[in-house]
Amino acid sequence: MKRILTGDRPTGRLHLGHYVGSLKNRVKLQDEYECFFIIADLHTLTTRPEKTGELKDNIFQMVLDYLSVGIDPKKSTIYIQSQIPEVCELAVIFANLTTVPRLERMPTLKDVMRDADITIPSYGLLGYPILQAADILMVQANLVPVGKDQQSHVEVAREVAKDFNRTYSQVFPEPKALIGEVPTLPGTDGSSKMSKSAGNVINLSDSAEEVEKKVMSMYTDPKRIHSTDPGTVENNPVFIYLDAFGSPSDREQITKYKELYREGRVGDIEVKKYLIKILNNFLQPIRENRARYERDPELVERILKEGTEKARKEAQKTLSEVKKAMKLDYFG
Repeated sequence: MKRILTGDRPTGRLHLGHYVGSLKNRVKLQDEYECFFIIADLHTLTTRPEKTGELKDNIFQMVLDYLSVGIDPKKSTIYIQSQIPEVCELAVIFANLTTVPRLERMPTLKDVMRDADITIPSYGLLGYPILQAADILMVQANLVPVGKDQQSHVEVAREVAKDFNRTYSQVFPEPKALIGEVPTLPGTDGSSKMSKSAGNVINLSDSAEEVEKKVMSMYTDPKRIHSTDPGTVENNPVFIYLDAFGSPSDREQITKYKELYREGRVGDIEVKKYLIKILNNFLQPIRENRARYERDPELVERILKEGTEKARKEAQKTLSEVKKAMKLDYFG
């Protein structure tokens, strides 16, 4: 069975954008592949080195989100990156197979620096793709589900695998990016992307009351002054959310609301109330799953510990093969 490696930086609770963009697909993938889901806490240091005190709770909340949407620890391995010391040793080895100009050409580097208000990248930020390559190759992953903006990172891992195999011996598979049709969910404020830092998110863990409050203040069609004015459905966040989270039984009503909205025969409030109903119907089983796991933190810790132990065994096996290929296995 082919292996997949993907995951997230633990910077806070996950939201509907994460679900649409990746979590929904991960739940499906775990039935087709051997999946490793990394809690990439070391990667948070590249932009937030002073926030390590938040990591423990962020990791717990993220794992609750994983479990609540259907990621099954019996099928998939969830693990904490920083508890695998072998990945850092592997990253040091890979760093010597990659030039600085190659890393400086990464198209995501300037974007990350701009978003984090960084003027000069740290050694760690510049080397982010190398540590990511170590994450991927450590578990011998064949496929890495990513958005198009992260495809270049997987390409670095492919190059590292090729260089290592050519220089020493055939140890690593050459991983490929698995790029799906990942939709981008707009923020509740109408911006192009839902973002925790922008505060325009609906979290998977939000209560029914929080969902109602956020939806009622949601951006719609700025040109529409009165409910009798013809409105625009395209690129309207309310209708994008209706399409993303409405069940098959909701399709007829959603289509009807679109027609009425375009004709100026329904108000924003009525459509938003319908969206609140749909979102709460979608989120309710997730909330129930989350509450069940939240009541048993020892179970969550055990899932993480067992997953990390499994991932570390894979890392130790890989590092042993690497050292043998490099003639660095001095003591057998």
